[in-house]
Amino acid sequence: MTKPITDIVIIGGGTAGWMAAAALTQTYRAQGVNIRLIESDAIPTVGVGEATIPQINLFNHLLGLDENEFVRKTQATFKLGIEFVDWGRKGERYIHPFGTYGVDMEGIHFHHFWLRAKAAGLEHPLGDYCLQDYGAQRNKFQRPENIQGSPLSKISYAFQFDATLYARFMREFCEARGVVRTEGKVVDVNQNAETGFVESVVLEDGETIAGELFIDCSGFRGLLIEGALKTGYEDWSSHLPVNRAVAVACTSPEDPIPYTRATAREAGWQWRIPLQHRLGNGYVFCDRYITPEKAEADLLDSLEGELLAEPKHLRFTTGHRKKFWDKNVVSLGLAAGFMEPLESTSIHMVQSGLARLMSLFPDTGFPQSNIDYYNARTLEEYVRIRDFLVLHYKLTARDDTPFWDYVRENPVSDKLMEKMETFRQTGRVYREDNELFNETSWLAVMTGQGLEAGGYHPVTNNLPIEEVKSRLSQIRGTVVKSADYMPLHADYIAQHCKAEPMDFERKAGAAVTPRTQRVSVG
Repeated sequence: MTKPITDIVIIGGGTAGWMAAAALTQTYRAQGVNIRLIESDAIPTVGVGEATIPQINLFNHLLGLDENEFVRKTQATFKLGIEFVDWGRKGERYIHPFGTYGVDMEGIHFHHFWLRAKAAGLEHPLGDYCLQDYGAQRNKFQRPENIQGSPLSKISYAFQFDATLYARFMREFCEARGVVRTEGKVVDVNQNAETGFVESVVLEDGETIAGELFIDCSGFRGLLIEGALKTGYEDWSSHLPVNRAVAVACTSPEDPIPYTRATAREAGWQWRIPLQHRLGNGYVFCDRYITPEKAEADLLDSLEGELLAEPKHLRFTTGHRKKFWDKNVVSLGLAAGFMEPLESTSIHMVQSGLARLMSLFPDTGFPQSNIDYYNARTLEEYVRIRDFLVLHYKLTARDDTPFWDYVRENPVSDKLMEKMETFRQTGRVYREDNELFNETSWLAVMTGQGLEAGGYHPVTNNLPIEEVKSRLSQIRGTVVKSADYMPLHADYIAQHCKAEPMDFERKAGAAVTPRTQRVSVG
């Protein structure tokens, strides 16, 4: 006889573990579900700056968070998009914004009218018709304001925060709602001899913790999903060859900007995540084309402020578990897979996994149809995100290093090639089955990195070209006025959610001697 699940055990803390605990306790605590999270202070976490995408607001809404408190306690800033520097060619840059371009007309996407006007000599880039793009470039930010017909009413945004502080914030949220945290290392896993289901885990001190549903958030080790259940790992290095990163924090020489920056480098790319109290920096690279020592030196040479911590080196393998959910174990975060942080999808994948789990929440019978559906939909999401990431590398004209030669010539999936060719021939962009990245996202990268559209929708010819140019001018004017109306990002934070200084900000800038610490996450 099956019965409702009453005991959930989460293995691992960090961002994934505490997000899982928060979502599950918020949803199921009224039903008497007990949630226990096991983590060890002896196992290091990366703890670098973390960037997100707008879907995180759905998660925050589920939890009922006070956004200003959340921003203060995680030293967060707001994010209107991602700036890509030197990706198409050296010296070029563009923004992938969290907003739409222009206004659709005649039942046709706006960009077709822009393409027609461009063919007739229009010089303004596509980004001039998106408030998030135009405003981000001028360091402007505000939350949406209820002004009918104004782009100010549809401002979509995300956050940039300290991952360690975020985990701490989520832990406080969870423990206030009854989640039990147990400190310790898992040293053994007990499985049912007949079914293979996990029945309990054994800690280093001998304590045995039983459960009915186990959530594996133990990082790339995959303590349960791989260590116990041996599900296997699908290696995507042939698609996304970067396999290492070095991360470090430094002081910020300026007010924080409302966007993340990804700068193409010799053998990969460098992130820049502005927080209220510091800059998060990192170099994601492929060790076939650069040594870790050279990557670290290049990163340190590029820092804009004083070093605040020692560099951390990470190893990873892009890809995913062959089963995200197996028997009574669901993997989340790095335990489920990793596709590099280029488009800030890591937290979203935790969030979407949780949403999918809650929509398919099992009883103790664990129907296989639920598990199969979860795995199929999760894999589909992974594949589509992977192809979007590959697009950035494929659409480069750079030929200045062996790394960029390799990724430019590397074969891509049939689906990605189809999307690229469709835009190249017709100017059309489509979103499939509510995939994560919409038409705006595909347009931003394709046009930003120089993929030329060979045409535009014929319906645009219903309007005289001067009428098209006039309408585009009006739309651009509205964007400019709206951006002028918005306060500076730093001023908005100061008014609504300024964080207290961190300890290292109170000090007189004590020097930090660089010394590499290697943290294995794969």
